[in-house]
Amino acid sequence: MSTRRIVVLVSGSGTNLQALIDACADPAYGVQIAAVGADREDIEGLARAERAGIPTFVKKVGQFTSREHWDRALADTVGGFEPDLVVLAGFMKLVGAEFLGRFEGRVVNTHPALSPSFPGTRGPADALEYGVKVTGATLFVVDAGVDTGPIVAQTVVPVEDDDTVETLHERIKVAERRMLVDAVGRLAREGYVVDGRRVRIG
Repeated sequence: MSTRRIVVLVSGSGTNLQALIDACADPAYGVQIAAVGADREDIEGLARAERAGIPTFVKKVGQFTSREHWDRALADTVGGFEPDLVVLAGFMKLVGAEFLGRFEGRVVNTHPALSPSFPGTRGPADALEYGVKVTGATLFVVDAGVDTGPIVAQTVVPVEDDDTVETLHERIKVAERRMLVDAVGRLAREGYVVDGRRVRIG
């Protein structure tokens, strides 16, 4: 079985990244993290990668004259590592048209809600305010919208009566990590096809 290469982009503590690093330690998982990139320096996500001996890079939007130039530079750098898949793991910047064009159908991201419900940055809070009984996390293929791409996998998390945004989000994150590791491994090992709104693995 050939090992598939992924590049992971992070903006913060990198707990999803750590779950992937741990999974990749098993050769049967079939995935190698070729590089970890970030949009800011001095974050724990980069430190996790460095401790694991994974190459890292930083591309800050402010270093470039326009968002488009940043997007192109990010695409160039990621492309240099020849990834089969790009995983946005808590990456807090929207990648642009050039990046998505370069890696069409090969960029995945997680969202802490059951898409298409509660898109945007307040997924757990919006779910709690709406009063839903279950929420969860979604892994999707990134498109030009916000959390709107074809769905790869979803995992369900019950909402407890005494939940706060923090307790709910923490349980979502635990489920999200399991889903991410499982789905990325399957995408890599079995291959996949994006057909309209459907993602077919294997």
